[in-house]
Amino acid sequence: MDTLELNIGLKPREPWTGILIAELSEMGFDGFVETTDGVMAYGPATIDLDEVVNGSILKDPSDFKYTLESKTIPYQNWNATWEAQFDPVFIEQYATIVAPFHSDQIVEGLKITIEPQMSFGTGHHQTTWLMMRGLFLKNSIPDRILDMGAGTGVLAIACEKLGAKEIIAVDIEEEAVKNIEHNAALNNCINISAMFGDIDVLDDVAPFGLILANINKNVLKRHMKRYAELTLNGGGLWLSGFFESDVEELIACATSHGFTNPEVQTKEGWALIQLIKNE
Repeated sequence: MDTLELNIGLKPREPWTGILIAELSEMGFDGFVETTDGVMAYGPATIDLDEVVNGSILKDPSDFKYTLESKTIPYQNWNATWEAQFDPVFIEQYATIVAPFHSDQIVEGLKITIEPQMSFGTGHHQTTWLMMRGLFLKNSIPDRILDMGAGTGVLAIACEKLGAKEIIAVDIEEEAVKNIEHNAALNNCINISAMFGDIDVLDDVAPFGLILANINKNVLKRHMKRYAELTLNGGGLWLSGFFESDVEELIACATSHGFTNPEVQTKEGWALIQLIKNE
């Protein structure tokens, strides 16, 4: 599948960059690189550019100015594009996410190697970073973990390296599923099962000790009932992929489905909510 690349310049940059990323994520864009001038957004080439403008803050830019450039990236050129932009990601002192072309000399803590291909979730985004750090701060890692919206599989890989015995990584993009399998092999992980589809592909699975769901607010709310069914009593549900302003709404939704003890972590306006399933 070809990829649509949007280079959007915003002046002023804040708070419009975060708002625009949230809107574009609802339109099918699943990869974002924040730049000094605004944001680069990546999604399927089938996305209609007029609908992007008319369905976002770009329709009425009364409080800001913007520039918009678009191009189509053939699938085979995706890796080259990412290589030009992929810097190592340091999860504090705990881990370093690198691409295969990076030197081991830069690695601090646990090494995780990711080749993005067509997938979102390299650790650069604030929500993935928050999830990653949370895993390293957790006292113990459950044996069974579900990674929803797994993207590159970076969170699933971290879970196995931290001791999980079985991880199911689910994504709605077929290319992402292939990428998860590829990255699992790069990291010598043998306990990760990649599945193509949405929450409905998990009809016949046993409950999990931890569910990681880094998607977007509307999908998280739609999935919440099923997350409750799939979480062991006393197990954890971690939600991310949304702004701080959405935290109260998501906590209310989660607590109505039996989750308690919400703890909130934030980074640059994005949030992670960690909850416990009522026993």
